[in-house]
Amino acid sequence: MPASTAPGVRLLPNAVTVLALCAGLSGVQFMLAGNEVGAIAAIALAGVFDALDGRLARLLDASSRIGAELDSLSDCVSFGVSPALILFLWSLHDLRVGWVVALVLVVSTALRLARFNTLSDSEAAAEAKPFAGEFFVGVPSPAGALVALTPLATELLLGRGWWSAPVTVAIWTVLSAALMISRIPTASLKSVRVPPAAVAPALVLVALAAAAVVAVPFALYPVAILLYLAHIPYAAYRYRWLERHPEVWHVPPRQRRAVRRAHRRLGLLPPRRPLPRRVAGAAARAGRRTMNRGQAAPGSRRLGVRGSRRRGPDRRPPDRSGPDRGAGPDRPGPERPQERP
Repeated sequence: MPASTAPGVRLLPNAVTVLALCAGLSGVQFMLAGNEVGAIAAIALAGVFDALDGRLARLLDASSRIGAELDSLSDCVSFGVSPALILFLWSLHDLRVGWVVALVLVVSTALRLARFNTLSDSEAAAEAKPFAGEFFVGVPSPAGALVALTPLATELLLGRGWWSAPVTVAIWTVLSAALMISRIPTASLKSVRVPPAAVAPALVLVALAAAAVVAVPFALYPVAILLYLAHIPYAAYRYRWLERHPEVWHVPPRQRRAVRRAHRRLGLLPPRRPLPRRVAGAAARAGRRTMNRGQAAPGSRRLGVRGSRRRGPDRRPPDRSGPDRGAGPDRPGPERPQERP
């Protein structure tokens, strides 16, 4: 019997989704107990579980409609409700509009997930561009929750400062919510492929990151968030470049980089946008007038373009530069050669 049809295997991705939901709600409980480190760790653990459940479902061929709905509800609670409550209990309660800011984060997360579900439908996926799967529309909800909790992690690392002021936290929370509901393309980790030659260095970097997390728990958190925010302009540039070059839509990403380098080396510029219809029509008419004037003879210029059109199919004026220049009705021109029978 195939492993994908086993009931236990089909239950595994949903079990991981439930673990993500429990971890996200546990962050609120840690914050109520005054354990700020545990609160951030619980949200980060929920993000790890959220990254695993979808991959397990695709790997085990255990995708289901109930799993997709459960995943959306878990993300809304773990990365919308829980971070909003954590920020409100920590700093936003000192502001009059603190609860409004927390609600903005929750509503933005719900809207982000609703749009993601809409774009994941079969009809919308069929209309999407071939490279659309390599990008997210806006910042994903797990990354948005971790970005919103950056002031709390910075305070745990450096102590209180301007980054932990209620006004700063409120502005940062609203910006994080705006990134989630924006249409800015961000890179998807699903499309990341590590070359075989870079596997060993990547494992060394993972070991160094784990050592840094154990030695200084929150030293790596702000650095990782800043690196993630810094990649957004590059992701937007890459998305626009792919839109302008449909010839590389079905090319692997490694070969696309070679194409971009070749374009830069050859100095190829993107195609210009077409002129508006009114401007393009005026330019075409002006070009036709110039061409007609250039083809007309000096003697016919006073007739204008319209006069030159009355001469029939052959619009060129008669040649007056030969010996028959004075020929007329009373003065015949040179004799024509007789036609051969």
